[in-house]
Amino acid sequence: MKVIIIEDEAPALRRLEKLLRELDPEIEIVATFDSISSTVSFLKNQPTIDLILSDIQLADGLSFEIFQQVKVETPIIFTTAFDEYAIRAFKVNSIDYLLKPIDIELLSVSLEKYRSLQKNTPTPDLQPILQQLLQNIHTPQPKPFRQRFLVSHRDTFMSISVDEVAYFYSENKLTYLVCHTGKKYVIPDTLEELESTLDPHVFFRANRQFLISQSAIQQIVTHFGGKLKLVIEPQIQEEIFVSREKAGILKEWLNR
Repeated sequence: MKVIIIEDEAPALRRLEKLLRELDPEIEIVATFDSISSTVSFLKNQPTIDLILSDIQLADGLSFEIFQQVKVETPIIFTTAFDEYAIRAFKVNSIDYLLKPIDIELLSVSLEKYRSLQKNTPTPDLQPILQQLLQNIHTPQPKPFRQRFLVSHRDTFMSISVDEVAYFYSENKLTYLVCHTGKKYVIPDTLEELESTLDPHVFFRANRQFLISQSAIQQIVTHFGGKLKLVIEPQIQEEIFVSREKAGILKEWLNR
């Protein structure tokens, strides 16, 4: 199998060369390149290549530009440190990917895949696939909201679903998770950290001390100065007030 490697980081290149030789001493690494321009110059001469391994992010741009300038009918394995979400849809036909640092077993699976493809599968038109991949990489992907909390209870650990949580509150530099059942647990997160990882359609930061699930709010009482007082379940001795500045935001949030 004749291979070229496109990689501008010397340690990554050395590791990939080493892994390829370990997997198959008969693999011939025909050439290595560290830029778009040098790779394009080589490929324009239409060399006989069985497989291309290419990093996505090169010093002079994204390697996709290579395949926009030169028509390539050779299978490609992209090696990348990009988030898997952005590229996972492209394990199809003649495009595959490996996340860095490269695992030798996954590299072996990819090589076997392309040995089979070379014999049985025509190479598709790469351009629309690469364009979509490029769009995915440049489009920020939404991070999933937190779904569970691991809490300690006596000598054991328990996993609590976010649906079981009524509210969180802070007191004496500790953060407490309170379930709809009334059970309470200390957790290591701050309210700021929780607010950034929980679904904002479900949890509302009432004030500096409370982050409350919509399902826990039983009643809203108008209060002096335009403030709102929240009555929640399970009940807590502390009175929970929402400032006049946040009162409108709360009403809008509850009306979604």
